[in-house]
Amino acid sequence: MTNQANGVKNRALARWVAEAAELTRPDRIVWCDGSEEEKARLTREAVARGVLIPLNPARRPGCYLHRSNPNDVARSEHLTFICTPNKDDAGPTNNWAAPDETYARLRGWLKGSMQGRTMYVVPYVMGPLGSPFAKVGIELTDSIYVALNMRIMTRMGRAALDLLGDSDDFNRGLHSTLDLDPERRLICHFPQDNAVWSVGSGYGGNALLSKKCFALRIASYLGHSEGWLAEHMLILGLESPRGETTYIAAAFPSACGKTNLAMLLPPQSFKGWRVHTVGDDIAWLRIGPDGRLWAVNPEAGFFGVAPGTSTKSNANAMKTVEHDTIFTNVAATPDGDVWWEGMGTEPPPGLVDWRGQPWNPQSGQPAAHPNSRFTAPMTNNPVLSPKAEDPQGVPISAIIFGGRRASTVPLVLEASDWSHGVFFGASMGSETTAAATGKVGVVRRDPMAMLPFCGYNIVDYFVHWHEIAGRLRNPPKIFEVNWFRKDRDGAFLWPGYSENMRVLKWIVDRVEGRAGAEPTPIGMVPRKEDLNLAGLDIAPDRLRQATSIDRGEWLSELNQIEEYFKRLGADSLPDFERRIKLAREGLEQRG
Repeated sequence: MTNQANGVKNRALARWVAEAAELTRPDRIVWCDGSEEEKARLTREAVARGVLIPLNPARRPGCYLHRSNPNDVARSEHLTFICTPNKDDAGPTNNWAAPDETYARLRGWLKGSMQGRTMYVVPYVMGPLGSPFAKVGIELTDSIYVALNMRIMTRMGRAALDLLGDSDDFNRGLHSTLDLDPERRLICHFPQDNAVWSVGSGYGGNALLSKKCFALRIASYLGHSEGWLAEHMLILGLESPRGETTYIAAAFPSACGKTNLAMLLPPQSFKGWRVHTVGDDIAWLRIGPDGRLWAVNPEAGFFGVAPGTSTKSNANAMKTVEHDTIFTNVAATPDGDVWWEGMGTEPPPGLVDWRGQPWNPQSGQPAAHPNSRFTAPMTNNPVLSPKAEDPQGVPISAIIFGGRRASTVPLVLEASDWSHGVFFGASMGSETTAAATGKVGVVRRDPMAMLPFCGYNIVDYFVHWHEIAGRLRNPPKIFEVNWFRKDRDGAFLWPGYSENMRVLKWIVDRVEGRAGAEPTPIGMVPRKEDLNLAGLDIAPDRLRQATSIDRGEWLSELNQIEEYFKRLGADSLPDFERRIKLAREGLEQRG
């Protein structure tokens, strides 16, 4: 067993790597340094082993295709566990397992699992270098695909070891694909140890341990104890023609348009307006010395859903993936390019599907997997915010919660205050998508879009959100949006995509006190005259339907929310009780 430790002096790190190597018995240990030479070398090796397929360098320079095992294509939420000594600390929304028993079980699976393989030691930083937000993680993995993706998604290499110094404060991530058997697949989090062990999967959400595992599940636990928030949120800057930029954080469940909104291209009628991407998926938020909420994107890349991404839906994402991108489970064209459903072009003849099989429109199944992905550096993004690497982050003026709902929830709602906004987020529901295993299209409650990602008891998480308000001198306004409301015939009432800029402008105008709104028992909604509709062809009746509050639907919704809170044990939170009571009384008075 060879060990390229490159003079690593951190005793805690060296000891932990040695213990993992003793357990898994790799043939080689490679310490990743994040260099260009290393990237070229690992890429050559991945191509030689068939892990990556080079794409046409004339059409997609520096791009590669990866095909995963068909049984390993999404986050395995039913196999994801929070392993705390006390079951109540994990709460009602998490799968729980006892730490000692889980460690023992995983050690049994991992014993000798890397024989004949290489262990890659991947040191990385989450958060901008030099930031008080920044945290170090180390992932040990036997997947060269993971190592190359981690190079894109994090600030990986020597910088992480320099930041760590001789400290033992780092996230310990141990990952092995084993034989990709679903019967031996578990993603286990040990918050009290700042550790994640993931076995049996190579899919990004299960295997890139920096992402949902550390940056959300473990980080949310750390944030609870340290007084900050780790959230499933995009961060964007909305710049006006006057050069003023307002920063917004927005939480959506996976595959509900986070990346599209983060990279939004305003419609032509909004001349001089620009959207800048700070992040598209995860935000770490802290209260600054000025009493405002400040946020950083802890990641360095995008792990976006390919299907549905097109020049119409997200022109900037299409530019982002033109070069130096790893595509996973998309279809391949005969000339070495990629294709997916919703790309905006017809499938070319001779297409090869995500499984590597010939495909045609009569095949009866998608050419690209519905959860196929692209991994691209954030520096590829033509609208990347100049503040994306700012160590202090950006000040958040508005928070948006949003899901995919065919009915009930209007286009946009404004909360009356912070606690009302927490109620918006805690009660949010969304139709399930292909980003997680299970049935698609079922409405489930997804508090703050954190249902699969909160690393501790969700009721304590709600209380933590309420407690944050006590330290905020200038809290952001909170809104809820729904781009997906439909009419009786199943057609979307709102055009979405770039037209969502009109809702963002109303939100900014509300923050600045420049726009009006109509109060309802649920929250404030814009009237027609409050929205900038210049250049938008939408019938007044369709706009009215998109922004309406249906009394019967909302009375039913409140009953469902109340029942959901009871199941969680959150019904005892007095503010939630009060919000439901006030909304119900207001609706009943409407008659």
